[in-house]
Amino acid sequence: MSSQPVTQPFSPSSRPDRPVRPLHAVVVMAALLAGLWFLEVLDQLSGNALDTYGIHARQVDGLPEIFTAPLLHAGWDHLASNSLPFFGFGLLVLLGGLARWVVSSLVSVVTSGLTAWLLTPAGTIVLGASGLIFGWFTYLLARGLWSRRPGQVALAVVILLVYGGLLWGVLPTSSGVSWQAHLGGAVGGVLAAWGLHRRDAQSRRPAPPVHGYR
Repeated sequence: MSSQPVTQPFSPSSRPDRPVRPLHAVVVMAALLAGLWFLEVLDQLSGNALDTYGIHARQVDGLPEIFTAPLLHAGWDHLASNSLPFFGFGLLVLLGGLARWVVSSLVSVVTSGLTAWLLTPAGTIVLGASGLIFGWFTYLLARGLWSRRPGQVALAVVILLVYGGLLWGVLPTSSGVSWQAHLGGAVGGVLAAWGLHRRDAQSRRPAPPVHGYR
């Protein structure tokens, strides 16, 4: 009886995320932002009819709207205030890889939407991309903390210095602002960064030798 090494099967989790070219990332985020403005135009022309696709707090049949609410806003001022951080944070996350952007976005949308649905007073409709924005924001901070890569750490420090005041948005300090969505999104961003960091750590860990016998 003899033994010989057997090649480990390819694991998708070990595949590095493909980097996104800066120009492509800019085009993607610009297109998404343009889509938000287009939807607001339609909403205004329809007499705010699209607002019904926001999150209806504590209504079970309103749960699917956690995926549509981030695309809608309560007027031009609301959308304008979200536009720059939406584009900027989304761009920075996307430059780190498309898969990471998708994961961080989905996790943030779900945690933000569920938190807003659960904690917002009944009879309230929650709209806006701010929960997703908070998710991207905390993702970038947590990624720098756990990766310890100089570039990502430096980026996290700069973001914290410039936009650190956003963290107050997870507290009930202003009326008419969904701190619940902000809090849920912020938690989601941290969870996404932690999960992706663990995946990266496991993919870098050397695989134990596997032997086939004959």
